[in-house]
Amino acid sequence: MSALQPPANLADMVRDRARTLGGATAYEFEGRRTSFAEFDVKTNRVANALIALDVKPGQRIAYLGKNSDIYFELLMGAMKANVVMAPVNWRLAGPEVAFIVADCRAPVLFVGPEFIAQVRNLKPQLPELRTVITTEGGAPECQDFAAWRDAQSGDDPRVPINPKDIAIQLYTSGTTGKPKGAMLSHANFLNLVQTGNEAEKPDWNKWSTDDVSLVAMPIFHIGGSGWGVMGLYHGAKGVIAREFDPTRVLDFFEQSGITKLFMVPAAMQFVVRQPRARQVDFSRLKYMLYGASPIPAALLKECIEVFKCGFVQMYGMTETTGTIVALPPEDHVEGLERMRSAGKALPGIELAILDPDGKPLPPRQVGEIATRSGSNMAGYWNLPEATARTLGSDGWLRTGDAGYMDEDGYLYIHDRIKDMIISGGENIYPAEVESALCDHPDVAEAAVIGIPDDKWGEAVKAIVVMKPGKQASAADIISFTRERIAGFKTPKSVDFLEALPRNPSGKILRRNLRDPYWVGKDRQVN
Repeated sequence: MSALQPPANLADMVRDRARTLGGATAYEFEGRRTSFAEFDVKTNRVANALIALDVKPGQRIAYLGKNSDIYFELLMGAMKANVVMAPVNWRLAGPEVAFIVADCRAPVLFVGPEFIAQVRNLKPQLPELRTVITTEGGAPECQDFAAWRDAQSGDDPRVPINPKDIAIQLYTSGTTGKPKGAMLSHANFLNLVQTGNEAEKPDWNKWSTDDVSLVAMPIFHIGGSGWGVMGLYHGAKGVIAREFDPTRVLDFFEQSGITKLFMVPAAMQFVVRQPRARQVDFSRLKYMLYGASPIPAALLKECIEVFKCGFVQMYGMTETTGTIVALPPEDHVEGLERMRSAGKALPGIELAILDPDGKPLPPRQVGEIATRSGSNMAGYWNLPEATARTLGSDGWLRTGDAGYMDEDGYLYIHDRIKDMIISGGENIYPAEVESALCDHPDVAEAAVIGIPDDKWGEAVKAIVVMKPGKQASAADIISFTRERIAGFKTPKSVDFLEALPRNPSGKILRRNLRDPYWVGKDRQVN
């Protein structure tokens, strides 16, 4: 490990790893292996190709596709040209995809084979989009990625980069109904790995060049892109799964000898419930890191029995460049109060629990969780007011989660302040779903809540008030919304009421709608 030097930015990290590790495998994808040295040259070609397309430093490029080694070439190649990658959630509906590509003003869009037809439909709505490049062919009217890349020199363009320059722009669901582009800088990423003394890091947070990491979560999330970059930083081999498929994940354990991976609890449940899960040899697996939503105790117990490795719960958000709090393996003990916690702050991360006036609260009092560190995002792209609401001038970022800390600094998540629903690791804001429901010509008003769900953690429920004299079935309402928003945001069930409960100022009393479904739960998140 000592041979790996701390780089000044992520582009230098790619250069340094090529120098140190040369012929070792950086990424493996569907039978294709790329060494660190090859990856360095390929990312140089990508950078030169972007410069040849007249993409300027600080401009955004967009990627609509599933996980691939090509994505990481584009991500790191863009960084070498000081261009910002904005991956798009491919699970979104057409109007949502168009919004993100237009919002980041991308002159170039890279598209995977599954989404070519969608992009053909959307292109007329995107006046600033000059060039579409296919990652794996399939569109004769577009350039193919490999030919586009390989037409350029493999020499390093050596574009200057400041650590504060933006490295990636990840879109998060918005409280107001529109996604926001969280801007993460080179320094944000490097702070996570360079803070604290390497020798003092806990074993679960140490990496070696013998590690084999599985990149199974989607790259439009920090749990995909961030995890893939983290493995590269530490010189580990990254095995990339095109998309999450529980049977394929078991194959990766058998064929690639995975030692570390990150998964959301819903994904862990799918893998552990595979009939074959109990026959697979997990002896090389050292740590399973999980997070993005709480995990049921029974599921965690089952996973510990089957995978027989160290478990680490992670808490963080896109806006904090991923994990800021971790519950280590030694605290995964049945019956221990700490098992219900999210863990303790990582080195260099400050945590506070704030009252509504922004004053710190003592242990065991519930308030809003806030955090301050070098990993807090630079801000939301072109949204100064939303940035100011989340990120104070004093550097404290308000998470929108309610919780408390115990006397030893362990953090407990109690509820969500911002009405957010987490289903299968995806964040869903009611405002976004309500806006789609209210587009229905016969709907007078709607409220959306999260209710407990054994498979996904939480499920989206719509409570709808119809206009006088109008009627619709739950199936009508659900299929109407599915055309406008992503399938995972679409309500799974619909209740009809004569009127929504409101307070004297007219605000919907969402808590009154939610409470009956959460009776008997010790916290208001599942």
